[in-house]
Amino acid sequence: MTWNSSKTEDPSAPFAVTPDDIRAAHRRIAAHVRRTPILETPSPLAGAPPLSLKLECLQHSGSFKARGAFHNLITRPAPAAGAATASGGNHGAAVAYAADKLGVPAKVFVPKISTPAKVARIRACGADAVVGGANYAEAQMRCDAYVATSGALKIHPYDARETVAGAGTVALEWEEDLERLGLPALDTVLVAVGGGGLISGVAAWFAGRIKVVGVEPEGSQALRAAFHAGKPVDVPVQSVAADSLGASRVGDLNFAIARRFVGEAVVVADAAILEAQRWLWRQASVVAEPGGATALAALIGGAYRPETNERVGVLVCGANADLATFAALF
Repeated sequence: MTWNSSKTEDPSAPFAVTPDDIRAAHRRIAAHVRRTPILETPSPLAGAPPLSLKLECLQHSGSFKARGAFHNLITRPAPAAGAATASGGNHGAAVAYAADKLGVPAKVFVPKISTPAKVARIRACGADAVVGGANYAEAQMRCDAYVATSGALKIHPYDARETVAGAGTVALEWEEDLERLGLPALDTVLVAVGGGGLISGVAAWFAGRIKVVGVEPEGSQALRAAFHAGKPVDVPVQSVAADSLGASRVGDLNFAIARRFVGEAVVVADAAILEAQRWLWRQASVVAEPGGATALAALIGGAYRPETNERVGVLVCGANADLATFAALF
């Protein structure tokens, strides 16, 4: 089975991220990040081919975000004021981790919706976690104000070339490791979407060679709304996965890549996300936070229905679950 993008946007558009950019990013960060494993497991859909899981939940700091954080800090030297970012939790933990390893001070602006576990992880890495603002957008405004007065290096969680190229290294490894292990190539990959950093990196790597499907919670549909409007627009955010997929607007760069290389965006109910968390634990002993299980929820809840014999990969992108809440699922 093959899939080709029918989008016609100019591949030389400003701020594009190419496979060569992603290869270069991988060379820069390979010594600092884990090459996370892939797991072949029976699909939750009866009669379907085995599912390929890319377990990026096992990455340093508990999510794929470490890739973009390291790539930013390696390619953009930080001033004396250090680095600053806004985050629902995972990106902040990644910046805190990478900054600590590279000897850079970091300040992370976190909204009130972030879980205590994620705030604790940020602080455990030595960063200054500043909690305030009702949502990610308000935390970003607080971060921008701090950067303007301090001169700190701003590390955007998704709408930056360095971040996207770092995220795209997930797909590079996935494809290389399938070939190395003699496993069948993928027809489709399912990727959770918040602000669009991960899916745009994955889509930039595959560049139309396979189908990339975005998966969003019903209560946080930034990419789907942008597709409908033809441009990024603001959306309301209310979901069990809001602390990691709670961007109220998809990034400009991310949308430019997605509109060319992402096949479709589907939405899933919170109930399907919680069931996907249960399935990952029962089937594979994998702890995933709600955002980390959202891509799988597209299969669990029926939002994405593969064709017969379609080879599907699911990116499990984060593990920073509150353990008490996770235990309550069972």
